[in-house]
Amino acid sequence: MNDDWHMLAEEERLFCDVLTRICADEIAPQAAETDETAAFVHDQLAVLGQAGMMGANLPEEHGGGGISAPALLRAVAIVAGACGSTASALTAHYLATDSILIGGTEAQRRDWLPRAATGAALGAFALTEPTAGSDPADMKTRARRTDAGWHLKGTKCFISNGGVADFIVVYAVTDPDKGHRGISAFILPKGTAGLDAGPAERTMGLKGGHVFPLNIDCQLPHDAILGDEGRGFRTAMQVLDNGRIEVAAQCLGLAGAAMDAAIAYAQDRVIGGQPLTERQGIRWMIADMGVAYRQALLIAQDAARQRQAAHEGTGGRFSLAAAMAKLAASEAAGRIADTALQLHGGYGYTRDFPIERINRDLRIMRIYEGSSEIQRIIISGNMLA
Repeated sequence: MNDDWHMLAEEERLFCDVLTRICADEIAPQAAETDETAAFVHDQLAVLGQAGMMGANLPEEHGGGGISAPALLRAVAIVAGACGSTASALTAHYLATDSILIGGTEAQRRDWLPRAATGAALGAFALTEPTAGSDPADMKTRARRTDAGWHLKGTKCFISNGGVADFIVVYAVTDPDKGHRGISAFILPKGTAGLDAGPAERTMGLKGGHVFPLNIDCQLPHDAILGDEGRGFRTAMQVLDNGRIEVAAQCLGLAGAAMDAAIAYAQDRVIGGQPLTERQGIRWMIADMGVAYRQALLIAQDAARQRQAAHEGTGGRFSLAAAMAKLAASEAAGRIADTALQLHGGYGYTRDFPIERINRDLRIMRIYEGSSEIQRIIISGNMLA
């Protein structure tokens, strides 16, 4: 579907055009096989690294592309439209690098971000725990000072990229008496003694974007702490504001792919001597998909503009806009993909068509990085304040 991206600079539009071709030629053709084999998307991420996407969320001074937040929204949607698994692993990497960009020291940024921007170092973001998903302040992972630095101990779950990442940003409690103000973040390099990733979870969708349980019992040096002690919760919340807009982008990409496939199918499918598109009921289904997509797109673009204003110092926090974008896009995408499957009839329920995979890939979007219910709590809290 042709979208209105007139707010992008000329070089950003060119970047997105090139990315569209790369994804169509090198990533989309692997999507079905990736889903069947559940192989991690190493090759696809390497392609994105060469295209400049692994650091697209970072400023130029740290090796990134320096593109605007609206352009990043568009770019992530392009990747997701080609392969949901690849987009999921990519945006998990962004959570890790955003953590270092927002909360790290200048030395930590210089050490990790240029390598992460090329894809030479893949990141993971370890916040969620078995008893602390929607409420990170209830986390049980602890970091204790020692003579040698820090001792980090705990369990994380559903950590995207966790078992294959070159570095993991781990959030842990450093002062239990201070609540969320007692949470800090740590950079945990691959191969650190005491870091044990379990087998990748057997998920319903996004099968090439693996999520892992992590068992952590590690000794870390003094400079492993990300920035200042006690700043971890604040960093995580700022990172999740960014991440929720990127979830919206993934939803737009997958929903757009489902809608385009449904329209093409309806135009080609002939029943009773007429294409499906000649039937009023089918036209209404297409119209409803288009309206839902457009609403989600406009809300997500508004959130991206607010993110950009905050980055430029001309705007404030955009938590409300990010929550609205994530909620609107994930809920709309689920409806769009379901309608697209319904329009395909029985064929949509088979793996011979991409609609079945897209429906499975989209289902997690209403759960991770804050479920739809959590977004409603955030939104209503802002409205009632």
